[in-house]
Amino acid sequence: MGQIQLRSVRKAFGDVVIIPDLDLKIEEGEFVVFVGPSGCGKSTLLRLIAGLEDTTSGTIEIDGVDATGLPPAQRRLAMVFQSYALYPHMSVRKNIAFPLMMAKMDKAQIKARVDNAAKILNLDSYIDRRPGQLSGGQRQRVAIGRAIVREPAAFLFDEPLSNLDAALRVGMRLEISELHQRLKTTMVYVTHDQVEAMTMADKIVVLRAGNIEQVGSPLELYSNPRNTFVAGFIGSPKMNLIGGAEAKKYNAHTIGVRPEHVRISTGEGLWTGVVKVSEHLGSDTFLHVDSPVSDEPLTVRADGEFPVKHGDRISMTPQDDKIHRFDAEGLAVR
Repeated sequence: MGQIQLRSVRKAFGDVVIIPDLDLKIEEGEFVVFVGPSGCGKSTLLRLIAGLEDTTSGTIEIDGVDATGLPPAQRRLAMVFQSYALYPHMSVRKNIAFPLMMAKMDKAQIKARVDNAAKILNLDSYIDRRPGQLSGGQRQRVAIGRAIVREPAAFLFDEPLSNLDAALRVGMRLEISELHQRLKTTMVYVTHDQVEAMTMADKIVVLRAGNIEQVGSPLELYSNPRNTFVAGFIGSPKMNLIGGAEAKKYNAHTIGVRPEHVRISTGEGLWTGVVKVSEHLGSDTFLHVDSPVSDEPLTVRADGEFPVKHGDRISMTPQDDKIHRFDAEGLAVR
């Protein structure tokens, strides 16, 4: 249960086309992440699946059944919003139970489901509190609990961690990943944060202007980006993209090399440059280097204790077998 198939899905608001023409298959039990820059259509696509927006054309199938015209309540999907969408006057228990109460489920069954969700999410000790008495992370867990009790075919997450601080985001990433492993239910997750996408997804869907640029596992997209957009978007820090005379040496319009695939030395190297900024992050140091081979500063990764400072001249040599080549259309050359 939980297979979702989109066939030639298109969404337009008047003359403005948000999703031009999209095909996508989400397999049962997958954790699929939609990622892309702001305005790329990822949240609109999630709302189309949920039934919160109507498709302009195309079909959406859930477990082989055409759900395109079905209202949200009949799609057997549960959505978790960025804003939590909790009722402030209700306890945690009543917030979690609310969709079951509206469905007029038996009280004993409601209690059993709520207790189970609270146990899964470690909410037992907060069950009688109201949302205003909870932290942001706890409120998000309540929102997830309200989705769990519905026992949906799939969970839909719309940037659920964007309101949390950095430490809580890391913790909630782990909790949602563990929840997926425990429930083995299909999850579709929208984020603008490619680190979330890389760490959580079985499959990433990279979107730009409503089009799918590439679909694949995190490692596949990282190691074999299909074009310069994916190459520059997936990875933190992003891949260095270099054009001009340097790229022509590799019979390419553009070459790409990731920061960790550049060897740094104070002696001879293929490229030279001057360190403009060094970011010391403990185990790693990222250097932003002005070099004549690139119009943009190059980012290279060094050991956390690498002895370098602003204004130092360094030599850099990219690993030959890690250089990506792209043609004039920005497509990868294999």
